[in-house]
Amino acid sequence: MYVVNSTFGGEDGYDNVCSNGGGISSIGVSWTIINSQFSYNRAIGNGANPAEPGTPGGGSGGAIYNDGNTMTLALYCTLIEYNEVNAHGSAIFFISNNHTGTLRIHDSVIRNNIGGSWYELPGISMHSDTTTDIVGSIIE
Repeated sequence: MYVVNSTFGGEDGYDNVCSNGGGISSIGVSWTIINSQFSYNRAIGNGANPAEPGTPGGGSGGAIYNDGNTMTLALYCTLIEYNEVNAHGSAIFFISNNHTGTLRIHDSVIRNNIGGSWYELPGISMHSDTTTDIVGSIIE
């Protein structure tokens, strides 16, 4: 799936809200996102996935929720900031369940995302053995 020259949220008051993936959410989909912005989106679920006992679950991927097997999330010239979560991945939740996925981030900025826990990189929740390709980007 390609997303080009798109804005998800953009400024306070124009935010998107979902249980998982405030901007975009998918299972088993590879994404290529080019020259886009994800700002002020929120993943408002509670209890992660699978849901912790006594919770409805969700709350991961403030901007992007990408879960499944053998997939790639590629960001080029993309800004991700001021997104918020209750569980994991204030910017990006990227989980390749069979550990074969690739997270590619080129010439992008990921910063000032809020909440959550379990981070391998600032704002990014993924397995510690996830294949990454990060070039010319700011992640803080």
